[in-house]
Amino acid sequence: MVDGVGPSCQWLPAGPWETTLDFLKERYPSVETATWAYRMAKGQVVDETGLRLNSGSPYRVGARIFYYRELESEKRIPFAEYVLYRDEDILVVDKPHFLPVVPSGRFLHETLLVRLKKKEKLESLVPIHRIDRGAAGVVLFSLNPATRGHYASLFGKRKVKKVYEALARTLPFKFLPKFPTLSFPHTRRSRIVAGEPFFRMKEVEGTPNSETYIDVLQKINGVTLYQLSPVTGRKHQIRLHLSALGIPIVNDKFYPDLSVARELDSEDDFSNPLKLLAKSISFRDPLTARERYFESCRNL
Repeated sequence: MVDGVGPSCQWLPAGPWETTLDFLKERYPSVETATWAYRMAKGQVVDETGLRLNSGSPYRVGARIFYYRELESEKRIPFAEYVLYRDEDILVVDKPHFLPVVPSGRFLHETLLVRLKKKEKLESLVPIHRIDRGAAGVVLFSLNPATRGHYASLFGKRKVKKVYEALARTLPFKFLPKFPTLSFPHTRRSRIVAGEPFFRMKEVEGTPNSETYIDVLQKINGVTLYQLSPVTGRKHQIRLHLSALGIPIVNDKFYPDLSVARELDSEDDFSNPLKLLAKSISFRDPLTARERYFESCRNL
C-alpha cells in the first residue's frame, strides 16, 4: 500500500509485445508513455515476485504485474466521513455525499476506502457493500480477512436490513395516470437492467429482479420524506424505483433523464447533494449472534 492506495493487477496475455512497456502503452492508451516510465523509475511497477520492471523489461506471457494508479489532478471533496463503530472484525462508517466508496475513474485518493486506509493505517480494509457516490450514510467494512466471508454472506443471503431515506416532491397522486390507485406504504417490483449511457439503469418488461418497500415519513413544504427498505440490491434501485413512480429524488442528475447533467464526469455541485441517505443497517452478527444496529448521524 502506498499512501493508502493498493496496487492494481494485470495478467499478461499472449501477444506480439517485446517489452512490458509496449503492452502497457497499448492496453492503456489514455496513459502517456512518459507516465509509465516515471512509475517504473519510482519502482511502482513490479511483477508477481516483486521484481521492479523498467522500460526495457521483456514481455513475459502469463506473468502478473502490479502497478499504482496516479491522477494528475483530483478535486478535493470537502466533506468528512465519521467512524460509527469498530472492533476486531468490522468498521462501520458514516459516508458523506459525493465521496465514492472505492477508487474508480477520476477518483482515487478522494474515496472512502483510501481515506480510511490512510487515516487508520488499515491495509486489510475492504468494503462489504457499497452505496452510490451521490448518496450519504452507513457503509460496513471488513477488517479481518479470516472473518470477512461471514459478514459478506449476510448480504448475499439478504440477512441485512437496510433502511434509506429520500426527499422527493409531493404529488397529487390521483393525477398520475400510470398509478391511479397509488398509496403508501407501497412495494415496487420491477426488472432492472443496464441502460444508456453505461452509468444508468432502466426498467424493462419481464420477471422482476428488484423490490423496494416504500413508505411516507413526513411531508414538509411541498416535499415528502420517504422511508425505503430495499429487499434486493440492484444498482441505482431506489433512485430508479422512485423516478418510475413519478417522484424522482431531489437533485438526482440521472433520473428520470439527463437534463441536468449530460455526462458522468460533469462538475459536482456541492451545494445540491442527492437527497438520498442510507440511514441504517441491522443484522444478526454471524460470529456472536448479537443483534447489530448502526444508524447514520446525518439528516436530509
